[in-house]
Amino acid sequence: MAISEWIQALQDVAWPGFLQPHVEVLLLWITWAVDYIDLDYLEYLLWLLLPFFILFIFPIFLVLFIYGCVIFVHIYGHRHQIREAYHTSYWEGARVAIASFWDGVGNVWHGYELKGIENVPDEGSALFIYYHGCLPLDVYYLISKLVIHKNRSLHCVGDKFIFKIPGWRPLCKLFSITAGTVEECTEELKEGNLLCIAPGGVREALFSDPNVYDILWGKRLGFAKVIIGSKTPVIPMFTENCRESFRTPEWGRSFFRWIYEKTKIPLCPIYGGFPVKMITHLGKPIYFDFDTVTPEEVRKTVKREIRSMIKEHQRLPGSVWQGIAQRWSAPSKKKTDEPEQAELLQRNGAGTTSPTSDSEDVVVLRRERSGIDDDDAEIDELGGI
Repeated sequence: MAISEWIQALQDVAWPGFLQPHVEVLLLWITWAVDYIDLDYLEYLLWLLLPFFILFIFPIFLVLFIYGCVIFVHIYGHRHQIREAYHTSYWEGARVAIASFWDGVGNVWHGYELKGIENVPDEGSALFIYYHGCLPLDVYYLISKLVIHKNRSLHCVGDKFIFKIPGWRPLCKLFSITAGTVEECTEELKEGNLLCIAPGGVREALFSDPNVYDILWGKRLGFAKVIIGSKTPVIPMFTENCRESFRTPEWGRSFFRWIYEKTKIPLCPIYGGFPVKMITHLGKPIYFDFDTVTPEEVRKTVKREIRSMIKEHQRLPGSVWQGIAQRWSAPSKKKTDEPEQAELLQRNGAGTTSPTSDSEDVVVLRRERSGIDDDDAEIDELGGI
């Protein structure tokens, strides 16, 4: 039998000492499967059920092909912009082509909408400060909209770990994603660019509670120093249902956060891909008296504005099913008062601070439960996508 000959050939190989025990165990398992599993019966079941597999799988592939055509048509609708961009620069052409693809994905899968694009200047700098969803799909969609409709590139501050992922560096360079310092970001804004920062970064992405959309900025002041140093207006940003498309499981959240706080390694599992409705809201630009304002006052003002946008636009507690239903019907806003939100926070192991108050830390995990201390080293950190 071919399988027996193959097993014998593997046994005859001179494996390294550290691999030999593992190979022997693997071969024992394979031998057991060959001896005790009726392969002929499995082949019979395969042929018996093949029509049913074809019956159910083929329609799925057909739908995927149709959606692929929809995305292609969407990209083709921007062919003139793509052609003009390639005449300007090959890299600019690639940027517009990729932006058209993501714009199509957003329209098809999330019914994506952008409200408040009139608040984005046609020229000059602006700093977008946004609440970080589990995955920053809304940022990808926003970048695409600005490239296509404003002909402007949105520079982004990314968490340091994304630059260590193999193959991502060229894409980050193409779309101006950097792990910039306060000084570098200040210089980018002084040059007249658009820049976006999520002060919560990976911590907010992985560990914010979808029931209350709590803001987890900690002691970070880096973005506030960028605002003051560059004298740039701030555009607050929030995307409805940004925590419903992808989520992190509730079980083990405290443990995974403890690992992240100690090692800065994002080892929390993610699940989802749900086709919820996503609407990005861009607020009116916020201006400060840059000569007298302090970083703490800037952080407090911007956090209050984003919290207000969450309270206005997001149905709480968050729900995947309601997010999907919103694709076909207007959302039925449920007024969630402060006591109810505080109760949700307590249930999930968070502090007693009201999520709609103006305190510096909206939600802080109980130290006695998590063993997490405030990190003074984070004061100058910016966060990122």
